[in-house]
Amino acid sequence: MAILDGKLVAEKIQEDVRLEVEQLKVGKGVVPGLAVIMAGDDPASRSYVSSKNRLAEKLGIRSELIKFPATATTDEIARVIDEKNGDPLTHAILVQMPLPQPIDPWQVIDRIDPGKDVDAFHPANQGLILQNRGIIFPCTPLGVLRILDHYGIETAGMNAVVVGRSFLVGKPLAAMLTNRHATVTLCHSRTQGLPAILREAGLVVAAVGKPGFVTVDMVKPGAVLIDVGINHIDKEPDFEKFCPRSLHDTFKKKGSVITGDIHYQAFAKAAHYTPVPGGVGPLTVTMLMHNTVDLCKRSISVTNDKK
Repeated sequence: MAILDGKLVAEKIQEDVRLEVEQLKVGKGVVPGLAVIMAGDDPASRSYVSSKNRLAEKLGIRSELIKFPATATTDEIARVIDEKNGDPLTHAILVQMPLPQPIDPWQVIDRIDPGKDVDAFHPANQGLILQNRGIIFPCTPLGVLRILDHYGIETAGMNAVVVGRSFLVGKPLAAMLTNRHATVTLCHSRTQGLPAILREAGLVVAAVGKPGFVTVDMVKPGAVLIDVGINHIDKEPDFEKFCPRSLHDTFKKKGSVITGDIHYQAFAKAAHYTPVPGGVGPLTVTMLMHNTVDLCKRSISVTNDKK
């Protein structure tokens, strides 16, 4: 079995992005601009947004955080999106999910200019992906493909199973793998006979948000296992059930550890696997920066075409 080191892949992409940002500044006088809109104070969202801002600063990208209280309305957020849609210094817009109730996330997502939709959540962008005409791709699925590319794992003709049907990961990734000529089965919580389906898969992507959901008996020997899950384990019984003993000291010291959706015992049967942490996670925020720069370059191209 071989570890697919997402941190290593992310660092390489970040260096490429940093060089592109420098070229845009010097050659075009343009600084890629990202607007991050956040409502409420969800701890996971707050941590994720902080990591985005730190990486943007490191790579030379201008990142603006616009915070709303949990009592914000859909119309209030929509007005800010309209403003950023028209701002030539903002090339990418991200709305941090989840949004607090009663904000309608679909009304918010639909309001974003598809040409500034850095997460590719707008229905226009997701539709283009389905038609194999995508110009921007959701960050986590794109990160998964970049890991596979880095390690030379060819998906054409492969029997792939994606577990999890969210519009954030599962659905777009299933389409993106299909566009690469994989034979894809998209599974979810109501899929009957899931273990048997997984045992036929050469590639398994788990994105369900349940620790240890894919167990060792569900995995075909020699499969490639991609674990998108990030689950915080802070109870002793859960640690004993889902985590290796090698993390015991860390668990005792910190009071919690992070584990994925694929049980660690399954990795012994895999040809390749992504660890948690250190696998797909580092790629998600990295591809956000990549997408921001890509949208910036596309806006310059569109502007030049109009001249």
